[in-house]
Amino acid sequence: MDTRDTPEQAELRRAARQLARELGPSTVADLDDSTRSKRLAAAVCDAGWLELRHDAGDGTPLANGVETAIVADALGGAAADVAFAGPVLGADLARRAGITDAATAAVAFSPRLTEPAVDLPGYAVDAAAEQVDLAYVLIPNRDGYRLGQVRLESDASGADLTRAVRTIPVGAPVGDTGQSRVLTADDITQWTALGLALSCADLVGVMRGVLDVTVAYASERKQFGVAVGSFQAVQHLLADARCLMEGSLSVALHASWAVDALAPDEALAAARVAKAYCARAARTVCENAVQVHGGIGNTWDCIVNVYLRRALLSSQWFGDDGEQLDQLQHRILRVDTRPIERTSTLRMSEVADGLS
Repeated sequence: MDTRDTPEQAELRRAARQLARELGPSTVADLDDSTRSKRLAAAVCDAGWLELRHDAGDGTPLANGVETAIVADALGGAAADVAFAGPVLGADLARRAGITDAATAAVAFSPRLTEPAVDLPGYAVDAAAEQVDLAYVLIPNRDGYRLGQVRLESDASGADLTRAVRTIPVGAPVGDTGQSRVLTADDITQWTALGLALSCADLVGVMRGVLDVTVAYASERKQFGVAVGSFQAVQHLLADARCLMEGSLSVALHASWAVDALAPDEALAAARVAKAYCARAARTVCENAVQVHGGIGNTWDCIVNVYLRRALLSSQWFGDDGEQLDQLQHRILRVDTRPIERTSTLRMSEVADGLS
């Protein structure tokens, strides 16, 4: 694996970070600026980033996992309040199912947000109302999975102030998607690896962004006549955070490369290792940022809380560090420590006949 960006990837990284920095929120108050957020959403759409995992014409995606993760990293670094990973994951699933001319859609997840929903209620993550109207749900059959689609109507909720989580209630009408092929277990495995890689990339961006904000604050905030960044204790906190961010970047880059380069099971294992590391690191980095900011770091007006909230959702999406370690233990040692999921009163398989 060559970890260096190609010239095209380097330009994509530069352009994505510049766009996110210029149109993303720089203060908490900016999150209420609808004009700015609409410009950001339009720019992301016009750049073609929501189409990165669309069919290139031969069944493969237009962009590989590394290039998709580059954009996720850039948006996370600016805490950009725009839907990206949700629609991209929906597009990747639609491509695998052979859906042509698919509308922009997110994917419904189970209540724990660890896996795509096969029961309702479900939750569509990163599904801003201004950008996403539909969500895909998995419908098991004897050959694999079929895709149904549900219209999103509920208001957004969740702790993350930059990405919407929308509820899909029990009994929501499920429509046909016109897919041409059944999704196999390998399809879902590779798609899950992509989702984990994107959540890791977002966490790396969040760590980089909150560190930039915190280093700038430590350089400007004075106490006892000197910048607080000159205190050794503060320097240690920031140095530890930097090391965690750099380590996360390495494992996240490997996970994004593995999505399209390795077999599905191996790609998923690489993504789980990355998520276990990145989720733990991101929480520590964000907590260190709050501590360096002192009292103001615990206030609503400090943008550090926006990064922390985003990190918490990205950590939980597709499973946090504990979930990933449990799954890796199950894969390597064949020890099943996974929690038992509660089943809904309505299973999507029960409505499958209605889509035939």
